[in-house]
This record gives sequence, structure tokens and C-alpha cells, in this order.
Amino acid sequence: MSDYLGSFTLYLQVERNASPHTVRNYAEDISKFLAFLDERSILFPQELDYLALRHYLAHLQYASYERRTIARKLSAIRSFLRFLARDGVLVSAAAALVATPRMGKKLPKFLYMEEMLRLLSAPDTTLPAGLRDVALLEFLYASGLRVGELVSLSTACLDLNAGQGIVLGKGGRERVFYFGSFAKASVRAYLELARPVLLKKAKAPEKEDALWLNKYGSRLTDRGVRRIVGKYVSQTGLAMGISPHSIRHSFATHLLNGGADLRAVQELLGHVNVSTTQIYTHITREKLKNVYTSAHPRA
Repeated sequence: MSDYLGSFTLYLQVERNASPHTVRNYAEDISKFLAFLDERSILFPQELDYLALRHYLAHLQYASYERRTIARKLSAIRSFLRFLARDGVLVSAAAALVATPRMGKKLPKFLYMEEMLRLLSAPDTTLPAGLRDVALLEFLYASGLRVGELVSLSTACLDLNAGQGIVLGKGGRERVFYFGSFAKASVRAYLELARPVLLKKAKAPEKEDALWLNKYGSRLTDRGVRRIVGKYVSQTGLAMGISPHSIRHSFATHLLNGGADLRAVQELLGHVNVSTTQIYTHITREKLKNVYTSAHPRA
């Protein structure tokens, strides 16, 4: 079974150009499915059938996984079985017979403008770490980048004077992103006053070209960014569960509320399909409804 999984992960990396994060998640989901079959003495792939898949879905539901998580796991298994069917290992992809769990619409968590301003003003800019943190928060909000995209940036990726940069997004797709005057000023202060201080702590400072550095002078990780955001969310008393991705949601929501075109926001977010971006229109419609309800005399 491990041979099948190894071939599939190689296919994801080489043919599908999937990100390391996607490959890791798919491999984990499929490994757990194969372990489930092994525990029940179901020989894979010879004895795999519709009932085995149904039993696995029931097992996940009994274990109290959310519908969204179950749907993601089933999607990984489907891709795996389609790959095996393509290579003639399976006669048919039995997973196609199993319906994906129906998911309720879940609106993304975002910050209102006044909450965003509280978060941006939280870091202590008298310290190098505080200068980095305010630049990081301003940059996240101004660019709408995913946290993985943010930490992948090098100093060469930015054109600070133009307020733009280039990032490699999901699926290895390169795109241009933009950032405004507030982010420009914060990033310039960080680069001039804070980054050199942090860089001195690096083991090989002349080789470290990462834009965002941790306290040891090496590249900041996505976990490090989450820790920084969590620190200021707690410090400002904002709702729990606010993450770097919530700032990306805020970026998109505030643009649409400000009159930005949906297609333009799609491009700025790096979404392949506009349907992915349309989730934000539910938020803006809710705002319009609230305005109507509060302002119309006979609402």
C-alpha cells in the first residue's frame, strides 16, 4: 500500500505541481484511510468497494469530524483512487459512488474597520520586534497575501517605491500584489531600523534574504506569524479565533465594501475561480441588509 501512496504523492508533486502543504495533507488523509482498511482486514486494492468507503465515512462521523473535514478527506481519497484507476490498478474509482457530505455555508471570520485599526496600533514601535510586527500586520492587511505566501518573500520580491511585489501563489502561479502608503512607511521603517538588528543574530547573516525575520535573525515561519497575530488579538481583546487568514478575509471584505469589482478582488487574492471569491459577497450583502433594516422607516 505504501508503494501506491508513494507513487501518488510523486504524481501530485510532479504532474499536479501541488504545494508541499497539499501533498502532506493528502498523504496524511490517505494513510489514515489505508490504516482503517488494514485494521478491518480489507485487502487493498482488491477488496475495496462502495461499502468499505461507506464504513469509513461512518467511522469519521462517529469520531465527530466536521462535515467540511470529512469532505476534504473524501476528496483526497477520490483523487487517490482516480489516480490508481488511471494506472489500471483499480477497475473503477469506487469513491465516485459516495456522495460528499452536504456542507452549510460558513462565512469567513473578518475584522470590522475599527477592530482592524486597533490591531494595527497594538505593537510597541519603540522596539525592533514591535517595528517588525506593525510592518507585518500592515503588510498582511494591505496585500491580502496568504500566510504561506507572506513568509516565502525575500527582500528582492518587493519594489518598495512602487508599492508592489511578486509572489509565487498556490499551484506555482506567479502574481503581482500591491500595498499602500501605510504599509510602505511601516515596511521601510522595519527594513531600515529593525531588520538589521534582527539580522545580526543570524548564524549566516550575509546569506539571509528573507523579508520577515524572527528574533534569531532567520526566516519567520507561518507558525511564527500566527503567534504574532494571536499575541495582539489577545492584547487588544478582539474575538478569539482571529488568525492571519482573518486579515486576508478582512482585506477582501473591505475592498468589496469600498466598491471594488469582484473580478479585481479575485485577481488580488490569487483565486483561480471567481466562485471562491463570491463567499465575500455574502458578507457585503449582510451589511446592505443591516443598513436597509436600520435606515428604512418601514423596514
